[in-house]
Amino acid sequence: MKNSSKYKIGYFMPPSCRMAWTKKNHIEKPPVWCSVDLRDGNQALVVPMSLEEKLEFFQFLIKIGFKEIEVGFPAASETEYELLRTLIEQNMIPDDVTIQVLTQSREHIIRKTFESLAGIKKAIVHLYNSTSVAQREQVFRKPKEEIIAIAKAGAELFNEYAAKYPETDFRFEYSPESFTGTEMEFALDICNEVIDIWKPTPEKKVIINLPATVSMSMPHVYANQIEYMSDNLHDRENVIVSIHPHNDRGTGVADAEMGMLAGADRVEGTLFGNGERTGNVDIVTLAMNMYCQGVDPGLDFSDMPSVVEIYEKNTRMRVPERQPYGGKLVFAAFSGSHQDAIAKGMKYREENDLNTWTVPYLPIDPKDVGREYETDVIRINSQSGKGGIGYILEQNYGYILPPAMKEEFGYYIKDISDNLHQELSPDEICKVFTSEYVNFFEPIDITKVKFQQIDGIIATINVSIGKESYEFTANGNGRLDAVSNALKKYEQLGVDFDVAAYTEHALENGSSSRACAYVAIKDHNGHVTWGTGIHPDIISASVNAFVSAVNRALKAKQAMI
Repeated sequence: MKNSSKYKIGYFMPPSCRMAWTKKNHIEKPPVWCSVDLRDGNQALVVPMSLEEKLEFFQFLIKIGFKEIEVGFPAASETEYELLRTLIEQNMIPDDVTIQVLTQSREHIIRKTFESLAGIKKAIVHLYNSTSVAQREQVFRKPKEEIIAIAKAGAELFNEYAAKYPETDFRFEYSPESFTGTEMEFALDICNEVIDIWKPTPEKKVIINLPATVSMSMPHVYANQIEYMSDNLHDRENVIVSIHPHNDRGTGVADAEMGMLAGADRVEGTLFGNGERTGNVDIVTLAMNMYCQGVDPGLDFSDMPSVVEIYEKNTRMRVPERQPYGGKLVFAAFSGSHQDAIAKGMKYREENDLNTWTVPYLPIDPKDVGREYETDVIRINSQSGKGGIGYILEQNYGYILPPAMKEEFGYYIKDISDNLHQELSPDEICKVFTSEYVNFFEPIDITKVKFQQIDGIIATINVSIGKESYEFTANGNGRLDAVSNALKKYEQLGVDFDVAAYTEHALENGSSSRACAYVAIKDHNGHVTWGTGIHPDIISASVNAFVSAVNRALKAKQAMI
């Protein structure tokens, strides 16, 4: 990277900076949202949307809650003209939704733009011309005075043509395109000239849109520029300050957030930031950032999977797996320590009946955007830990493993995932658990148990070992101890052990629920082996768990041989 010297700062700081916005710590209310998906987003596609796709996307934007939707350049594009006329003639625009169209400051284009809107109830007509030093010197080769004249001519034509359509409620918007590369005093002058021509009122406010057509600075610089403009625009009380950040520096969302703190009332952007070059500001992320700080954004992303599906279907673009809020893996935790913290946080929330969301590693409740804990949050691979694996078994299947068993099974699953080099689904994890630990009756099966309470507990067990059947009797401190002592009387058993741990719980709710028991046995070398038993009767479940542990110990011993 030896060529950095050919680049220089291309933006301009305002002549004065109050920086009052830095004293605010969050956005208190949502902006006026304007979707430009059907213009900026569409012109960024390799294959632009068809009319049918645009109509479907338009209706979906309404469903999400957008009240202002830009549909493009009807005077410059036949497809966009056709879209606009279809919306008007088929009465597809709800009364509370305003269509926005864009036009350059050229008489014939302005005329055709107003003609294309014939019959519409209300509309925003957006005028723009480029104002940056680079555009003035290299593209237009005009001095400042002539650039201002272009804007003023367009503004006057807006007044003239709007008067020809008295049945339509027009609102006007002006953008000094390439605002971020424009001297701030000049940007202010040209905007005020336009405002003075349009003469905004409380009933008919003017929109001044200040686009980061190319993002050129750190976000705080853009915020200072917005604050300067907001402080000095004419008729500010009747002006809606709008921002239109692009994402060239990867700071589109930060630019928008700081711009709103600095005085912006309105934001133009696209779903998932789709737009030319590196895209526009991502309205999904921007809105959800407000949501996770307790502010209703006024847009409905409660079914994020559907938002992603419709977006990908109509744009043929893909939402990356790690895209904030919308990506398939944004809530997924593979790391063992993350999984453990999430599982404990969810348990804490349940135990304390919390109304606020404070679960570690999850900035929002995934269910608020239509995602599921079971399939979207705790994901199991070779990086996972006992906490996440235990959480999967408990939440999905009702197994509450003792901590030591959870650790053992966690390593077992990690090894499987590591060897397969793939993620394991909850069903695959449960299948491994049940086949390895639950009701494991080979080669030993205790088919019948009879207890008597004489000087403690006496257990008589019927045992099936291979093709042979035996009966043993022994006493113990409790039922499981007695069963264990009885089995030890089989001299060929080959496993010297003691019962080391026992827990139990109901596997389901209700009177017909099955019991689930976990038993650990420890051999003379201190090695612990776990087994799980399931049965409608708790005593039978504990015996099944004991037998499973013994059989697993025998299996391990045979494997070593």
